[in-house]
Amino acid sequence: MKAPAFSYARPSNLGEVFTLMSEYGEDARLLAGGQTLHATLNMRLSEPGILIDLQSVHELKGIELAGDVLRIGAMVTHTEIEKSSLVAQHLPLLCAAVPHIAHRAIRNLGTFGGSIAYGDPAAEWPACLLALDGVVVAVGPQGERRIAAQDFFTGLYSTDLHEDELIVACELPLSSGAHAFAFDELARRHGDYAVVGLAACAHMKGTSLHHVRLAWLGAVSQPYRSTTTEALLEGQVLSDALVKQAVQCLKDEMLTEADLTHSAAAKSHLAGVMLKRALHTLNQTAVAA
Repeated sequence: MKAPAFSYARPSNLGEVFTLMSEYGEDARLLAGGQTLHATLNMRLSEPGILIDLQSVHELKGIELAGDVLRIGAMVTHTEIEKSSLVAQHLPLLCAAVPHIAHRAIRNLGTFGGSIAYGDPAAEWPACLLALDGVVVAVGPQGERRIAAQDFFTGLYSTDLHEDELIVACELPLSSGAHAFAFDELARRHGDYAVVGLAACAHMKGTSLHHVRLAWLGAVSQPYRSTTTEALLEGQVLSDALVKQAVQCLKDEMLTEADLTHSAAAKSHLAGVMLKRALHTLNQTAVAA
């Protein structure tokens, strides 16, 4: 299978990117890591008039501390996150998630911003962004817009990003010493998309859970936070009875959706198992601290 004919440009700054986007309009496609776009081109699911390659745009790169957040540029690759000492120190949830992302060749090229912009419900970074209360920094002709992760993902492969905007970075609050986290996912084979996965965070006060975040991948048609279950757990000390309550609450709240290999009921069961494991991990973190 071969991609359709298209023009190609490699701008060196954001100004040039916006000029090209304005000139070509709907016929333009932004090329970040290309790990999804290349496949859609070859299957003729995407037929752009021009590809705008973002590899040379310096403003989209780098991982840096910016006050009380860690700013991750849109063109930072999965491997760069995996190797970053800043990420390891301040956002260990990302370090736990990154080995689950596809295979090494894809992690070397795929980008953080590309994953967020695509909004795949089975991808790891959107769930992590939700769990960490991250903010998407988007820029367009009208200037900068900051979008909370909870408001960014709007449906199946759809986001709040406007057609004339692009993501320049994401900002994630730094983890404190009381921060506990857990990441787990089930895939048919290593590197496959997740059947179900969970990114969980909480602030521990003794053995009680606070600021609980449960963000799911692969369970429904978009990256999803189970806010009702979070509220049930908020301020509570974990017990067997509470965990059982939380699992039932999750089943009532999150209406899982079937895929080609797993029924909705199977996914609901797996989500309950993952929630039990995550709560155990959070509790063990509190005990160790």
